[in-house]
Amino acid sequence: MREIVLDTETTGLDPGTGDKIVEIGAVELWNHLPTGKTFHKYLNPERNMPEEAQAVHGLTEDFLRDKPLFSQIVDDFLRFIKDSKLIIHNASFDMKFINAELELAKKSKLSGDIAIDTLSIARKKFPGSPASLDALCRRFNIDNSARTLHGALLDSEILAEVYLELIGGRQPDFGLSDINTNDNKKLEENRQTTKRPEPLKKRLTEEEEKAHSVFVKKLGENSVWHKISLKN
Repeated sequence: MREIVLDTETTGLDPGTGDKIVEIGAVELWNHLPTGKTFHKYLNPERNMPEEAQAVHGLTEDFLRDKPLFSQIVDDFLRFIKDSKLIIHNASFDMKFINAELELAKKSKLSGDIAIDTLSIARKKFPGSPASLDALCRRFNIDNSARTLHGALLDSEILAEVYLELIGGRQPDFGLSDINTNDNKKLEENRQTTKRPEPLKKRLTEEEEKAHSVFVKKLGENSVWHKISLKN
């Protein structure tokens, strides 16, 4: 199962008033585990950067001036996400911006059905508790010390860990558990225990056996080796 954990940074809160995406980051998961494949781009919004937005992510107009437009990276972005589910914290916000950018680039919008909102999952799982990304990191003891400012790729990597905890913290078994169980049953049914016709010959010399006995005595009566020697 392929999923993409995704985050964006923007110039503001509403693409309807001209706000744009300035950073997009995504992390690929396969059966809930990161594969190491990522997508990360800074984008030129072709507009000014409000002070409030810059205070959140630290991206300046000067830094973004020579970066590509969304329309220049859109095909790479769509190839990366393909038809995978998108794991997003506060999905309606990011999906609103992504679809606005896709529309400007004359591309088809993404269906809201492909997004899994970790904010909604957290609020249902922990009603009445803070559900921000930082709050969830504290709850699950996830290290977010590098997160001094919001950053799309870093937040995606952190969200991937949070998402795993939200869905139960389970390691994937790649669908092999049923197969392994059935195979084990067959092995037990077909297994036949037989005794050797003759015991195996000793491989230790007489001197080696004596040396081993002396060594075991030095370990004391409570040692595992001493108990084994008594059984033998």
